[in-house]
Amino acid sequence: MSIAKKIQLHEEHIALGAKMAPFAGFEMPVKYSSETEEHHTVRNAVGVFDVSHMGEFFVGGPHALELIQKVSSNDASVLVDGQAQYSCLPNDKGGIVDDLIIYRFHAEKYLLVVNASNIEKDWDWISSQNTMGASLRNASDDYSLFAVQGPKAIEAMQSISPLDLSQIEFYHFAVGEFAGIQDVIISGTGYTGSGGFEIYVKNEDALVVWKSILQAGKEFGIQPIGLAARDSLRLEMGYCLYGNDIDDTTSPIEAGLGWITKFTKDFVNAEALKAEKEAGSKRKLCGFVLEERGIPRHGYEILNEDNEPIGVVTSGTQSPILGKGIGMGYINAPYHKKGTAIKIAIRKKQIPATVQRPPFVTK
Repeated sequence: MSIAKKIQLHEEHIALGAKMAPFAGFEMPVKYSSETEEHHTVRNAVGVFDVSHMGEFFVGGPHALELIQKVSSNDASVLVDGQAQYSCLPNDKGGIVDDLIIYRFHAEKYLLVVNASNIEKDWDWISSQNTMGASLRNASDDYSLFAVQGPKAIEAMQSISPLDLSQIEFYHFAVGEFAGIQDVIISGTGYTGSGGFEIYVKNEDALVVWKSILQAGKEFGIQPIGLAARDSLRLEMGYCLYGNDIDDTTSPIEAGLGWITKFTKDFVNAEALKAEKEAGSKRKLCGFVLEERGIPRHGYEILNEDNEPIGVVTSGTQSPILGKGIGMGYINAPYHKKGTAIKIAIRKKQIPATVQRPPFVTK
């Protein structure tokens, strides 16, 4: 059994009272106070997550875009400098190697941000596809990543950057001064659906930036937030989590990621995925809301009204905003249509639920 890696600010989180636990090969802060309290802090004000476990690959040179277009499902050729794009890496068997964000700095410099659990796998996969000779650098061990999320994020962070943060649009980014540090990547992205930024800094600057974020956000009620609240926040929005909702065996089409799967270009396994889209998937990743008390969990069976198995839960939680059990899971046709009555097998009970299209919570 391998020992979990420590992120740069490991000791700082312990000093802040974080409950630490292994996640994706790293020792990570799961919560500081209560998951529900942290969840509401992000939805109503501003919170900061240390998500430095994520992976960062720089792709460069004249063939950078060519490689990205080959390995990713979305069309990165439409990106302009300072723009980011959500995408996935299809494998050659119909599944997904990983989902990721692609950042374009200029025509010969891109950043790929990948999931922590897949850093090595993604690196090997992308490298194996690099027949055109793009330059690749794995900078995952050099960077820390802080997600400042919530409706007050812009206001709270403006005092520590000369950049006009309100001008950084959703899925765009700027590189500049932040907390007195130069060349910080400030990205209008996040995994909560409540707005805010993701801040990429070199490890040697991580502590200064982290403390500056907490200080600047003090009057706005900022709190450090753990991964437990990050999971309930992303679930309320219906965002996929790799390893739960998507993996090497789930196709982007059945996972509802057809919107990031562009057949206007050629990419790994494009032909098979196009055929699947045209034929229609036998099952689809759907959202659902429980009609009675209960919490759906990964692996629970989904049943039709006759108690016949029609699918499986991939993610589930109690929504702090709705006060109801919500979840996602793969459901066989034709039961995946919105409004369909289903049941979730929770221990020995069959809890009624309704198929609903995420997001479950609107801003």
